[in-house]
Amino acid sequence: MRWVPATASPRTGQLGRGGYSRPRLLIVVAWAGFRRYSTYRQATVASVFTNTVFAFLRCYVLLAAAAATRTGSAAGYTPAQLALYCWASQGLIGVVMLWGWNELSDRIRSGDVVSDLLRPTHPVATYLAIDLGRAGIGALLRFGVPIAIGAIFFPLYVPQSLATYPLFVISVLCAVMVSFGCRFLVNASSYWLLDSRGVTTIWLFCSAVLAGLVFPLHFLPGWLTWTLWVGTPFPSILQAPLDVLVERGDLGYRIGVITGQAAWAAVVLALAVLVQRRAERKLVIQGG
Repeated sequence: MRWVPATASPRTGQLGRGGYSRPRLLIVVAWAGFRRYSTYRQATVASVFTNTVFAFLRCYVLLAAAAATRTGSAAGYTPAQLALYCWASQGLIGVVMLWGWNELSDRIRSGDVVSDLLRPTHPVATYLAIDLGRAGIGALLRFGVPIAIGAIFFPLYVPQSLATYPLFVISVLCAVMVSFGCRFLVNASSYWLLDSRGVTTIWLFCSAVLAGLVFPLHFLPGWLTWTLWVGTPFPSILQAPLDVLVERGDLGYRIGVITGQAAWAAVVLALAVLVQRRAERKLVIQGG
């Protein structure tokens, strides 16, 4: 029996299951992702508690670093901006989902990924829609709660421009897509390696340090900071939306940051589609 490649699957049609158009089907999938992740109440509470504890530790360290300087600021951040940076970065962990997503890798090892190829939408689009739904519930709970707690104990910076708020939403949306694309590529390595734990370990280290979670990347030498901005997608995951939120630089700088995020989102998602296509060919060669 000849195995039919994914390029000839039902997802090439105009209508999905139940008569949905593909755009509407993806909206339904995103809503399903929102509802799915909203049921993990204990995990959400545990995550919020852990992120809050680490926010206190990181905030005190960065404020001490700023206090040790002559100007009372560090790398161009005022103490209030650093406080907001710390608490917002801990809250964004659950929105962009730096770690903890290995669903595709598990499905590849178990063979369940074959059913993904029979869906009416492309696997990358399907998983992205689910991830956007997950990010929605994360923004409501995992981001909002730490910010509220931080505001009680620290004088957080309040954005002065109304344009900052919609720009921050756009920046976070781009960050989620960049993070998803990177996580998809890490998981997709299981098509060839079968076990992606080695690649995942590298991703965990790089995403924590190079994305701006451990410390703002502007603490690094200028040439290294901009090399990371231009040459890697990591700053687009956390550093970019945080710079937009704390209003670092002028409006033109922040728009440029978001433009760079959008470019990286397009690059990593295109790579994800390409890798998925190569993986489907591999499945055809091996007989399904």
